[in-house]
Amino acid sequence: MNAAINQAEPLYREKLHAAAEALENFSGPIYVVTHVDPDGDAVGSSLGLALALEAMGKEVFWICQPPRYLQFLAGDYRNSPPISQVPEGALLVVLDAAEPSRVEGAPVEGYVINIDHHGTNPRFGDISVVDPSKAATAQIVKDLVDALGVAWTPAIATPVLAGMITDTGNFAFANTTPELLRTAADLIAQGVAYAELTDRLKWRPPGYFQLMGKVLSTVEFHFGGLLVTAHLPPGLQGENGAEEDSDDFVGTIRYAEGSLVAVFLRERGPDTKLSIRSRGRVSAQNIAVKLGGGGHVPAAGATLRGMGLSDAYGRLLPVVEEELKRAGYL
Repeated sequence: MNAAINQAEPLYREKLHAAAEALENFSGPIYVVTHVDPDGDAVGSSLGLALALEAMGKEVFWICQPPRYLQFLAGDYRNSPPISQVPEGALLVVLDAAEPSRVEGAPVEGYVINIDHHGTNPRFGDISVVDPSKAATAQIVKDLVDALGVAWTPAIATPVLAGMITDTGNFAFANTTPELLRTAADLIAQGVAYAELTDRLKWRPPGYFQLMGKVLSTVEFHFGGLLVTAHLPPGLQGENGAEEDSDDFVGTIRYAEGSLVAVFLRERGPDTKLSIRSRGRVSAQNIAVKLGGGGHVPAAGATLRGMGLSDAYGRLLPVVEEELKRAGYL
């Protein structure tokens, strides 16, 4: 652990225990939400905390619609419908949302606890437990559940571990630390069926693989191969809802030899959504922020409002070129 993280540790623990105390003492309904288009960390961290709070006897409403490939994590646990207003006397817990505008399922109002690991998070809410040194928000949830004194069960530990697995690329990304691996080991020791979980996280509907072939036919290389792009051809919808799982196509093209940036684009109504990955000195976060989005240095995203694919490519390429020059690759 580096010096900067060591200096931040007392403040992190202070915020963590403040959140735990607030949750423990709160007697009203608790609404647990996460960000739009929830990924594995969003689903795993929010579900794990919701289950832990319910084990404490709290009245919990988990508002999250997992994509198809993550729905198995919830099992029989039912999610709640979105709300347009947080009821008076309720508490809102927001997980893994880099900013209020990214929150889905409830307005950010009333008493708010903000739990996140994005460096761009503005620390909104009454209590904000934000630590960019953590590989996943699920890693913070592990600490929070420990602080709450909730007894770990396989049901609680499994989604929390899933959040850590997915946000580290199966413990392969640069954000995989010794601390994270120790935390994962603690969760596996609680009875998680680890091999079954890692296998299940890779399942996709048959239509996903048919869609993949069409996406891979759009692959292009730019700037001498430093940037690789692909997109979902307009009008295509995979069988059995496969399109909703298409964001992880960027994880396939990012391994093109010689590439430093990978971007997957897909139209969503009048907008185009971008999933961005980077390596080396290149920052996906810098690219995303300049395009109105955010995220982490190696993985980020943005939505270009009112732009179709052609215009989105035109907006993306000069921004990536600028970042490649800043990093000294062009």
